[in-house]
Formats: sequence, structure tokens, C-alpha cells
Amino acid sequence: MSNAVVLLSGGMDSAVTLALARERGLACHALSVAYGQRHASELAAAARVAATLGAAEHKIVDVDLRSIGGSALTADIAVPEHARVHALDEIPATYVPARNTIMLSIALGWAEVLSANDIFCGVNAVDYSGYPDCRPTFVAAFETLANLATKAGAEGHALHIHAPLIAMSKADIVREGLRLGVDFAATVSCYRADRHGRACGQCDACALRAQGFADAGVSDPTRYR
Repeated sequence: MSNAVVLLSGGMDSAVTLALARERGLACHALSVAYGQRHASELAAAARVAATLGAAEHKIVDVDLRSIGGSALTADIAVPEHARVHALDEIPATYVPARNTIMLSIALGWAEVLSANDIFCGVNAVDYSGYPDCRPTFVAAFETLANLATKAGAEGHALHIHAPLIAMSKADIVREGLRLGVDFAATVSCYRADRHGRACGQCDACALRAQGFADAGVSDPTRYR
């Protein structure tokens, strides 16, 4: 069985991504990053998801992005509520500078250690409208970097960055997760989730998640406070 590294935040998108990677018959090594995010309860959710979806192992790596701030998720900046959801061409306050570049770089290093040629991340169409590091051009550019900057790539062992949700809406992701048996109640998406993982119901992430379940015609299993 071939190894793969799967970035696992604990949210609905990364859970479905892990399930899709497992469906391909890969031994999935789940990677979460504790970067100083205010919604740290997502890390406990990631551990639950990794266990229930059969990850080969789950690793949490610490990177202190709060020390540089610059985001509503890592500094004392208000998290936007869904009444003020950003325009499609506007980068929102919840964008974390260099987050996905850093996470994929850590995943790349672990992939080399594991002799894994495949790295999975859960970026999708809803995200890349606002986040520059969730766009198809970024994913393609990082794959190019991965093959130029590593021993594996230099020796001809091609590395691939997979973003299987990139063309999906939230409703598509809900439907795919249900097909794969993902327990969405175990996931945490809220940017202001409390220490028990209960959602605020007001932030952008909550609004997008709730709309996804509504559009899919599925009852929302999210725990709200």
C-alpha cells in the first residue's frame, strides 16, 4: 500500500479529502498544524476524524503564526460575521498569511520521509474565490516547487499535490462526504468555535457550512452553542 500525506484541519472539507484518499487505497498519514488559531478545538476534531476514517497515523505539528499575526484567526482582529461576507474578489480578514504554503511545505517534508508521492489538501471552489492560497494556480505552482526543491523530485520520483474538492461546492462536498460515510458531526469548521467545538453560527465559515447542508437537502449536524 502506497503512503500519502493528507492535510487535516478537522473541518468538513479536509475530512472528505481524507475519505477520498482512503478510497483510493492509500495509507493516509494525517497532518494537522497547530498554528495559534483561535479555533483550536478543530485540532481535537482532526484527531476524531483521523481515527474514525482510518488514517494510518495522525501527527500535529506546532508552528506559531500568532507571533506574526495579520489575520482574524491569529490576532486580535474581529472575525467577520456572515451578514458581512466578503465579496468574491476580496481577500477576507480570516486569510492567514502564508498558512497553506507553510502547511504544504511541512506535508512535503513528511512525504519525503515517508517515501510518499501524494499529498492531499482540501481547498475548494468556495474558498479559492477569496483565499489566494486556495486557488488552482497556487496548487499547480506548489507541485512544481515540490518537484524542484526535493531530493525525491531531483531523483525522478514525481510528487503530486491533490486537491480533489477544488471544483466542488459545499453542497457537493456534503453529498460526497455522505457517500463516503463521513460523520460531519465530528468536524469543526467555525472560526470562533468554543473549547468544546461548538459553533457560533455567525461567522463566514458557519454560514458557508450551513448553506452547504441546506443546498444538499441534508439536516445540519453542527453543534451550535
